[in-house]
Amino acid sequence: MTASIEPFHAIEVSLLARALQAQGRSIIHMEFGQPSTGAPRAAIEVAHHVLDTDGLDYWESPDLKQRLARYYLETYGVEISPEQVLLTCGASPALVLALISSFSPGDTIALARPGYVAYRNNIKALHMIPVELECGIEQGFQLTADHLARLDPAPKGVIIASPANPTGTIIAKDEMAAIAKLCQERQIRIISDEIYHGLSYEGQTHSILEFEPKALVVNSFSKYFSMVGWRLGWLVVPKDHIQTARAYIGNLFLTSPSLSQYAGLAALDSQDELQAHISVYRQNRSLLMQALPDLGLTTIAPPDGAFYIYADISHLSHDSLQFCKDLLNATGVTLAPGIDFDPVHGHDFIRFSFAVSTAELKEAIERMIPFFAHYGASK
Repeated sequence: MTASIEPFHAIEVSLLARALQAQGRSIIHMEFGQPSTGAPRAAIEVAHHVLDTDGLDYWESPDLKQRLARYYLETYGVEISPEQVLLTCGASPALVLALISSFSPGDTIALARPGYVAYRNNIKALHMIPVELECGIEQGFQLTADHLARLDPAPKGVIIASPANPTGTIIAKDEMAAIAKLCQERQIRIISDEIYHGLSYEGQTHSILEFEPKALVVNSFSKYFSMVGWRLGWLVVPKDHIQTARAYIGNLFLTSPSLSQYAGLAALDSQDELQAHISVYRQNRSLLMQALPDLGLTTIAPPDGAFYIYADISHLSHDSLQFCKDLLNATGVTLAPGIDFDPVHGHDFIRFSFAVSTAELKEAIERMIPFFAHYGASK
């Protein structure tokens, strides 16, 4: 039986934006978490060389796997073997791989609401059962150990994300340790989405592997490394799960792009360039936070990381999808509707991505201020 899942509504808004752009409209894309910067220079240089010299067969780079293992030791003080790193075509297949290799149809998987739309829909598509836990602004829209402790029976698994999409909030070290301890006690397997690691403005981001070595970790070169279109990610699995996960990845996905693996290895040693991107995001975050009162938006959880702000627009609209379409048609600014991230309360929320250039962000703010000021009255 085919599972029924909801569409990704931000894609619908984005397609409308691109149609308007094709007509000559000036569009500022703030609907996706897509860095406006390209891949690091060293990664591009390596890619040019590889295109001229390598046949690009099916391949899994041992050097990249070893370098990623060293990354965990240097960044988190966590020792993993290169064999625990499975290279994937971005974080999306890594999430599917984590779910399908760890759980069975009918298993329950807990997750925060609001949360990334693909968590819920992948769980459903694989005939598992999402258990969405309402996480309000008082918890920073983040799942806590207390949420999990109240579930009876315990779920088979849980997905956590820190920094989170759509909110950018980070789980504090003590809370992450508490989540790990409770999951060990209740035999709940953890999948940790760490795709926004490296993108933090208020304190350190901690990997779940610091507290639970049996967790599965999803990550990617798309966000911090600014390599969205290269489709390169990875999944860290426990040692006793390597063979099971490799059987699935070999049959479902084969290998990640060979060219991207060469480029990713170079990107891992491009820290100066990548940290310069963080400076831009930090400035954009500050500008947007300063502009929120002028937009009439006062209910948010401060974004500690990633490049998102999730804002309450209930005083203006209870239809976030239509609001985003109206905003796009009037101003050319594209945002994401909250219903993607929360099917219950998301009608009252929108998500800003400030991963654009600073010039684009300033222009977007100028366009949005009069729209927000008059939208409520016009309705």
